[in-house]
Amino acid sequence: FQHYYITNNLSVMQVQQTVFDAWQAIKKNQSTVDVLKNRIAQRRIRFKQLCDGTDPRDAQDEVMVQLPDVELLDDDGTQKLLTVLEAETVPMSMNFLKEKCCLDSDAVLHNSLQKLSYQSLITLKTSPELNVVSIEAKKINSLLGRFDKKRKRRKLNTALTAESAEFLLNKPSAIQSESKKLGEEIQALLNHKSAREKTIIENLKSNKTAQVREFCEWVTRQECKRGNVKFGSCKKLHFRKLIHSHTDTSLGDCSFLNTCFHMDTCKYVHYAIDEDDQRVHMRRQHKEAMNTRAKNSAAMLVSDSKSLAMTATTITPPQWIQCDIRKLDKDVIGKFTVIMADPPWDIHMELPYGTMTDDEMRNMGVEKVQDDGFIFLWVTGRAVELGRELLQIWGYDRVDDIIWVKTNQLQRLIRTGRTGHWINHGKEHCLVGVKGNPKNFNRGLDCDLIVSEVRDTSHKPDEIYGMIERLSPGTRKLELFGREHNTQNNWLTLGNQLDGVHLEWEDVKQKYFARYGMSLPF
Repeated sequence: FQHYYITNNLSVMQVQQTVFDAWQAIKKNQSTVDVLKNRIAQRRIRFKQLCDGTDPRDAQDEVMVQLPDVELLDDDGTQKLLTVLEAETVPMSMNFLKEKCCLDSDAVLHNSLQKLSYQSLITLKTSPELNVVSIEAKKINSLLGRFDKKRKRRKLNTALTAESAEFLLNKPSAIQSESKKLGEEIQALLNHKSAREKTIIENLKSNKTAQVREFCEWVTRQECKRGNVKFGSCKKLHFRKLIHSHTDTSLGDCSFLNTCFHMDTCKYVHYAIDEDDQRVHMRRQHKEAMNTRAKNSAAMLVSDSKSLAMTATTITPPQWIQCDIRKLDKDVIGKFTVIMADPPWDIHMELPYGTMTDDEMRNMGVEKVQDDGFIFLWVTGRAVELGRELLQIWGYDRVDDIIWVKTNQLQRLIRTGRTGHWINHGKEHCLVGVKGNPKNFNRGLDCDLIVSEVRDTSHKPDEIYGMIERLSPGTRKLELFGREHNTQNNWLTLGNQLDGVHLEWEDVKQKYFARYGMSLPF
């Protein structure tokens, strides 16, 4: 202070006054800081109590003198009593309040009124009977407001607690999130096609002349012209209605369309592909074929499992044997990489062909014509379970299931199928089995769904042949229970509805004629 006094040329009294003022300011600031700290602490306690579902004001709502251990109304009952006291005019008797509040016990009502009297909310008169003679309207109104706020707070806390708990339970942990992210990265790597896979896909694509034309959604050219603003540029296939002398157009379209068994007499409308569209399509195909370099159809590229080199494989023309498969010596035809069968299942329905019993199916000897490879077995109705049993008997593991979704001539889903005891069948299943350790096949080129038009009875979609050829290109393939429309390149077809014998493979030809000569195995 001496230095401060000398430097600023102040008196001792002035210095003491300055120090005193500074000390008072410090004490005032300290007091303010203490008040703020106290408020922060109270708010923390209040926040913790809200999170726990409790509220210190709930205890203040019940300002009452401690009564003996007596039975009182609950919060809802007390709120109802206060509402009646506020709405009605005094005096009010016990019986009146009991009736208004729908109470059964006089003791509970009496004790609750005594409680409100101790809280200075009402004034009671006990002679000659207990009556409410006056009320404190403002206090009762304030207490009712607190009841409402308390109920809302509890409801909100309950909702928040439930939502918070559900959120925490559903929220993935850090380990789960990391595991999910890692799984997605692995899945992306697995789905990424390698250079070898891309090369296989490119070489197995159809050439440019093998195009598929889409059917117009307007069905006929007249409807397309009427409803399609771009009719002039519509290059899709159209249908034309077949109107005969016996046709009644008011009946609408036939449910079976081109598969109808009585087209010559059916009164419903049938369709055929528009001839003009067919001629335009043929001219366009011819022009594209002339502009495209001819490719060698007798060779196709297949994948070598040990390298990326592609080797040419000769395509063998279709082969067939007319026979009873049950009596054919399976050693004559050798081994095959792929087998497909559409057996004549006994499905307890009237069919235009003969059927085989379940035991005859089990004893066909399919296991003799394949050591390593695939089997495609068409099943329907009750034959689904039998087909799985047969795969197991023949030594196969079922690995997949192809579904054929059937469409009618107009490319619409079939709703009136001819099979199905309880529900009309609009699809068929083809069970896929694997035996041994097949090699040189391609994975992941096709999906397990075929959407194709229904044709003759038991005529399966042609798309299945392309799917199998892409799976195992250039290998020997065998079809059981086939007909003339089933004969394909690289396939040997067996069935009793074929015409004679035609063989190309020299080893099979020698064994067959050595065993049967010119006769047919029936």
